[in-house]
Amino acid sequence: MRAPLLWICNAIAIWLASIWVSGIGILSPAEHGDWGKVIVVLVVAIVFSAVNAVVKPLLTLLSLPLVVLTLGLFLLVINALMLLLTAKLSELTDYGLRVDGFWPAVWGGLVIALVNWVLGAFVPAPARR
Repeated sequence: MRAPLLWICNAIAIWLASIWVSGIGILSPAEHGDWGKVIVVLVVAIVFSAVNAVVKPLLTLLSLPLVVLTLGLFLLVINALMLLLTAKLSELTDYGLRVDGFWPAVWGGLVIALVNWVLGAFVPAPARR
């Protein structure tokens, strides 16, 4: 039950980043209206979650000296790279996430991290047994 809530939080964060950061956009089918955009954002959020679950831990481990040296600020670069990777994966279709460079990805990664942090406070923690 926790995973769908986290996907919805990611979808809201990606949608807000596309609104607030110039250079980040969501391409959706015009004939399907707003529901088409919602479906595209949800699919992009699932892809973004998968990229964060598989690639981000490996990249963080490999760049651990830089993360320690910069007191964690390099994690912003890693977030930007995850957003760029998600955009590259969604370029395989006509719909999805578009990011126009590194700096929009950095700002978008920061927005997504902050929104997920705020919304994550409302997602119940997994039960301990």
